[in-house]
Amino acid sequence: MIAKNVEKNCDNSIDEPVEKKPLRIKKLVIAIVVAVIAVAAAYYENNHLVISTYEYTSDKMPSAMDGYRIVHLSDLHNKEFGTGNEKLLGKMAELEPDMIAITGDIVDSRTTDIDVAIALVKDATEIAPVYYVTGNHEMRLSKADYERLIQGIEDAGGVVLDNEAVTIQYQDAEFALVGIDDSVLEGSTMSRVLKEIDGFSVVLAHEPQLFEHYVKAGPDLILTGHVHGGQFRLPWLGGVIAPSQGFFPKYSEGVHTSKDTSMVISRGLGNSVIPIRLFNDPEIVCIDFKCR
Repeated sequence: MIAKNVEKNCDNSIDEPVEKKPLRIKKLVIAIVVAVIAVAAAYYENNHLVISTYEYTSDKMPSAMDGYRIVHLSDLHNKEFGTGNEKLLGKMAELEPDMIAITGDIVDSRTTDIDVAIALVKDATEIAPVYYVTGNHEMRLSKADYERLIQGIEDAGGVVLDNEAVTIQYQDAEFALVGIDDSVLEGSTMSRVLKEIDGFSVVLAHEPQLFEHYVKAGPDLILTGHVHGGQFRLPWLGGVIAPSQGFFPKYSEGVHTSKDTSMVISRGLGNSVIPIRLFNDPEIVCIDFKCR
């Protein structure tokens, strides 16, 4: 059968019929186009900022706190959105927050750029007061880099909360803002700090997988990050993988509630070990206090 086919096509090349050459070229062109589109889509998605807004209510919240707005950033990993983070800063300024909370991993321990982190905090303080707690990547820095980062954030006007509480005043009301260092999240530090607080409390803590442990300490609202939204997000399945939680993590984004405690998880802004996101745009979280 093969000999007959070759004989029938004797006017063409025996080694490769001519009709296959344009087919291969067509496939190559399609592959190149698909690759270019995929790269462009990935670039867009990893640099396209989205804003997720939540309304938070609590019976413990003073009525005068109605309208208070927190902008929550997490897991920048030295990421810049535009020159000098101008796109990120512009989005935050448009939101007109009363506070900017940064819940760790502002730098990446593998490719650390402390100057980028400090510059962001300095510019952000022109928008609203900035409060910061460490993440696991800060814990991996050398002693010299860690001290330089913390001192730089403070010199830039940011407030570093190191297992302590500060009082936030708004109109005729106030609440306690607590920041817990990433190295002691599994211990009793949060409980110890919250025991000294009478009234409404907001906690900044980097890692969300310890939620049920946090609930025992009794905070009203917790802001966390760490898991990058599961890095890749799939329809109906949610986040795919997260540190300390493995595949299809329970805590990867959004709001979670247990007893009288609510936790808001930021999907974060940057990347680290896995350098790309999928169906998971970098996120700015905006939380508005609403009184019942």
